[in-house]
Amino acid sequence: MREVPVYFFTGFLGAGKTTFIKETLEHHEFGDDGRTLLLICENGEAQYEPEKFVGPGVRVERIKSEAELNEVNLGRMERQGGFDRVVVEMNGMWENQKFFAAMPRGWLIAQEMALFDTRTFMMYNKNMRQLCFNKMQTADLVVFNRCEKGFDKMPYHKEVRIANRKNMIVYEYGPDDIEPDDIVDPLPYDMKASQIKIEDDWYAEWYRDINENEDDYDGKTFIIKGRVALSEELPEGQFAFGRHVMTCCEADIQFAGLLAYYSGAEKLSVGDWVEITAKVRCEYTEAYKEKGPVLYIKKLAKCEPCDPEVATF
Repeated sequence: MREVPVYFFTGFLGAGKTTFIKETLEHHEFGDDGRTLLLICENGEAQYEPEKFVGPGVRVERIKSEAELNEVNLGRMERQGGFDRVVVEMNGMWENQKFFAAMPRGWLIAQEMALFDTRTFMMYNKNMRQLCFNKMQTADLVVFNRCEKGFDKMPYHKEVRIANRKNMIVYEYGPDDIEPDDIVDPLPYDMKASQIKIEDDWYAEWYRDINENEDDYDGKTFIIKGRVALSEELPEGQFAFGRHVMTCCEADIQFAGLLAYYSGAEKLSVGDWVEITAKVRCEYTEAYKEKGPVLYIKKLAKCEPCDPEVATF
């Protein structure tokens, strides 16, 4: 099975995807090391000019509808072969996962870039929140173009960080005038404290960070409120501790919890609200099937529900 790198570009119509890809394919340094499949899922104002592409050759395929974005069509392209990489201009109104699910075996996302027009981003984010979030969530790089000098970057930075704490963000003011995002995102709690109190409205941030940077939490003790989730699959003395978290919109609310060890777990009921004092250990467990943060509870007391009960970023 051959491995094919996929360069994935997403964003709404008019965000500059075609222009960026055109400039790349027409650059004199592009394409010296292989042939390219250009997969176009959207037609905007800017148009490709294949006669200007450099390198040994670019094969162009078009996906005209979301229904055509499936394993059969992508598999046909793979079987026809004749390319060493894939460049995808994704339709901004389609979920990225639609493409990811249809990729043939061996196609690997090498880079994912999301482009947004700064002038229209907030409108799209308000009216099509799920589609915006979907693009920012998995992108390696988020580009806000058509920026004006001196504009307030913080609202844009915050929206990206809700979706992804680790991707790169850049602001483009014009040709060859790009500024990387350098805004620092400090945690709202003190990781150096002997016992770290997590306030009710910090839970979502705490849960995301403990999963992304688990080694930083190993050996730390936390005081935190959450709910009890029980499962017959868990041995005696174990339960899931967590809260329901809304990442993007009401449709994506889900229980976000960690495995907890507690000698009185059998006395708890599903849905109980509890405040715990627990030490974190990062270790392999059967529940995770991999290494992850586990809560060793020193103290537990039933408590009133958090207000609101659903945690958000």
